[in-house]
Amino acid sequence: MDSQLIDVLVCPLCKGKLFKRPQDGALLCKADKLAFPVRESIPVMLVEQAQPLDEETPSPAK
Repeated sequence: MDSQLIDVLVCPLCKGKLFKRPQDGALLCKADKLAFPVRESIPVMLVEQAQPLDEETPSPAK
């Protein structure tokens, strides 16, 4: 996914910055502790489709 697209997208709940998880490309919201999936290079920005982040999941670098 294009890094310029990630810079434009925000969390649909808090409107905060998203970070790309290197393992699977999911977009992470630190504030809401949600991971939004990316399917076929398209981010799925639906709260219903987001997965909660585990406490053990390493936080992405800034």
